[in-house]
Amino acid sequence: MTHAHITAWAVGIILFFVANAMYKNKNSKAKMVHMITRLMYIIIIITGFLLYQSIMKTATGDIHMWYGIKMLIGLWVIGAMEMVLIRTKKEKDAKGAWIQFVIAVLVVLYLGLRLPLNWAPFA
Repeated sequence: MTHAHITAWAVGIILFFVANAMYKNKNSKAKMVHMITRLMYIIIIITGFLLYQSIMKTATGDIHMWYGIKMLIGLWVIGAMEMVLIRTKKEKDAKGAWIQFVIAVLVVLYLGLRLPLNWAPFA
């Protein structure tokens, strides 16, 4: 399940940047790419929740809380991605959404590398 989740995130991030560029260039196919990106959001959420459930079966101590926080910040990343795309589509200033996106991605990456399930350079 971990590989499916990581692959979904990689494809989702790539589609996010493609959709953003297409909206900026006023490409007529941007809406289609945006809808596929939304499908990736759903896959990311489902695989992330399944990972969270499997971790909770064996986790001890305060790890439950940290993985819960990581899951919530992951949802924040998805929300920020959607805000960037919507504001770009409507040709509004997306600076605040971009700042949220960058902060949320940095925090979720830090937690992902800090927690014991993966390669942990910060542990």
